[in-house]
Amino acid sequence: MSFEGRVALVTGGSRGIGRAIALKLAEAGANVLVNFYVNREAAEKTAAEIEAKGVRSHLLQADLRDPQQIKQMFEEVQRIFGGLDILINNAASGVFRPAQEITAKHWDWMMNINARAFLLAAQEAAGLMRGRGGGKIVSISSIGSSRVFPFYAGLGASKAALEALTRYLAVELAPFGIAVNAVSGGLVETETWSHFPERDAILAAVRERTPAGRILKPEEIAHVVLFLCSPQADMIRGQVIVVDGGLSLLV
Repeated sequence: MSFEGRVALVTGGSRGIGRAIALKLAEAGANVLVNFYVNREAAEKTAAEIEAKGVRSHLLQADLRDPQQIKQMFEEVQRIFGGLDILINNAASGVFRPAQEITAKHWDWMMNINARAFLLAAQEAAGLMRGRGGGKIVSISSIGSSRVFPFYAGLGASKAALEALTRYLAVELAPFGIAVNAVSGGLVETETWSHFPERDAILAAVRERTPAGRILKPEEIAHVVLFLCSPQADMIRGQVIVVDGGLSLLV
């Protein structure tokens, strides 16, 4: 599976699942732009790993809550690479609280980053992809969009919005040769979980309930994303592919 000469942008691409996806795309030959917001050191490390695989990388610092910064990010993509072939919408943020403790500020924060930013980024990306005959857009969702987990109400709602947008965009962008899909992950043990209440107990419980017998690795999400970006997946449109070791079959 070769992506030689392709240009890919991974939002939130410096750590965790985003980093794993960025590295897989680079291994397949794509030039990879890495979006980050705060942690430049992690972004620079990821970019160096990408370039060590013999392809180009470029860092794009942007706060995805700000529509103007999203627009400027894609203008920079056009200026440096002349277009875009792949958009991986991975950046996400939020608060781990019960629904009754979510404030209006929390809600806007999660919806703006996890759902609205996807819409705005897809609009910008589509403009760059149409000039290259089409492209692929893949978002990273969560089984919390349709299953109830403790402290996950706001994040789950924002991921549900993302999945709905995936379906609408898949239909609207299909005439331009742009395929839009999502990958819904089960529990993936990344640094994000260091902020989660009762982290160790939850990880242990999920591990025990997962039919595959273990927790997902970021690379296992990345493998599926890579497939959805390939020509072999051209006829997969508007789908949410679940990668969770069977967990959602039992909850």
